[in-house]
Amino acid sequence: MGSVIHPTPSWQKRAAKKQQELANTIPPAWRISDAFKATFPVPFSDHRNDFINTEAIRKSGILTERELKITGEYDVEGLLSALADGSLTCAEVTLAYSKRAAVAQQLVSCLTETMFTEAQERAQYLDALRAQGKVAGPLHGLPISIKDNFHYKGTESTIGMLSFLDEKSTRNSPLVDILLKLGAVLYVKTNVPQTMMASHKAIFQTTDSHNNVFQRCLNPWNSALGPGGSSGGEGSLIALRGSPLGVGTDIGGSIRIPALCCGTYGFRPSASRVPNGGMRGCTTPGMKFLLPCAGPLSLGLDGIEIFFQSVMGARPAFSDSTVIDVPWRKVPQKPSLRIGVVAEDPIFPLHPPVRRTLVEATHLLEAEGHQIIHLSPEEGQVIQLNEVAWGIFSLDPAGMNHIKAGGEPVVPGMEYIYKQGEKLKGFHKPSWSDLSELDRLSKLAVFNARRAELREDYRKMWVRHDLDICIAPPAQSTAVPHDTFGLPPYTAFLNSLDMNVFEYCSLRIGHYY
Repeated sequence: MGSVIHPTPSWQKRAAKKQQELANTIPPAWRISDAFKATFPVPFSDHRNDFINTEAIRKSGILTERELKITGEYDVEGLLSALADGSLTCAEVTLAYSKRAAVAQQLVSCLTETMFTEAQERAQYLDALRAQGKVAGPLHGLPISIKDNFHYKGTESTIGMLSFLDEKSTRNSPLVDILLKLGAVLYVKTNVPQTMMASHKAIFQTTDSHNNVFQRCLNPWNSALGPGGSSGGEGSLIALRGSPLGVGTDIGGSIRIPALCCGTYGFRPSASRVPNGGMRGCTTPGMKFLLPCAGPLSLGLDGIEIFFQSVMGARPAFSDSTVIDVPWRKVPQKPSLRIGVVAEDPIFPLHPPVRRTLVEATHLLEAEGHQIIHLSPEEGQVIQLNEVAWGIFSLDPAGMNHIKAGGEPVVPGMEYIYKQGEKLKGFHKPSWSDLSELDRLSKLAVFNARRAELREDYRKMWVRHDLDICIAPPAQSTAVPHDTFGLPPYTAFLNSLDMNVFEYCSLRIGHYY
């Protein structure tokens, strides 16, 4: 009798299986009722559901009043203080955030993996340690969410790709180990776009956090809009207060754009400051043309500072070779700063809310006694630096190769951004001649030479104006309808520079709907 041939499961079945596995990790008592779901128009992604102002998590009835207070009233500093003085226990804080994250997942699809049971066991261990008068570290008992590309032993790091399904991580990423040593409790991993920030047809990948494995992550302020990406799951979860502090990564705006779209704080440090090694990627190993970086998202600036102070204090260079060994330090602030303002690029006009906020910010800073230096578009070089970024990203086909290997289709947002790139070619010509006859190595040489030239121009501009810092638009717009975010010119140009002075923070702009 011949052997039985089993057909390969379709990508839809494989994705559905993973989605069901994720759903099954949410305890029955934490699942929102059909009656509660019926209070919002469905599907959520097609309607303007505001899950924040309607207090959807409170009305779900899943969290107790004490759990709502823990997750709704404390900032990171307050949580750590309450954990230290014993007014809150690690176990109850972890339980509260686990339940809130579970409800958030059912509303906005922000999670990819949950570690609820393991997190609760760790929290109990940390409480026992505290009872002995000991602490694990400065983050003792603090729940922290992490982006899906971080490896956490025993979970998957699929980054929303079918080709990575069913591969359990056998080790932690270095930053994960550092956070655990500092006393943190890691309890969820968060959603990302298909291929994260890899290229598609020689242009940027979408910043819509949508993939075929975990589906579309929604914006909690308006579920018909996207949360940005590629750390969109982090932005969405934190906006719903399902995490006090999260860790994302950024290679073209992936921390800053979700911070903008979801109304959180996000900080993209210079590359090599925070451990970024040992993670799941969607690029060819060794092809690191623009360096990615890891960084925090939080609802308060205290969370951002505590993250950096703690991680830098752990001497991360001894755990990860991608990091330089530079300690955390506080720099005395001058009474008056010289602040450069990156001009609106005429090729990428700003939407009114973004333009208005940039103007208001400069007026507020000026009123505080700071000197404002308005940079011309020629000095800002937004389009020129983006040319370099787009060119470099186009050199690595790994993202599309993984899509093909998984037998899955390209998500709509990727096709949209490709069409946008094609339109751009019609009215803007690159600053170099045709490169179609060059091989990849020769193209890289052209891009790197141009990048070095632009970085030197920026250095000269910085010195000429004697700048202390620079502010810039975070994007052309705030959150937009699904699959329409488009190119990220006002974040990607900073990745091309990667200058220490551009430790960039996306602050709240206002309305997200």
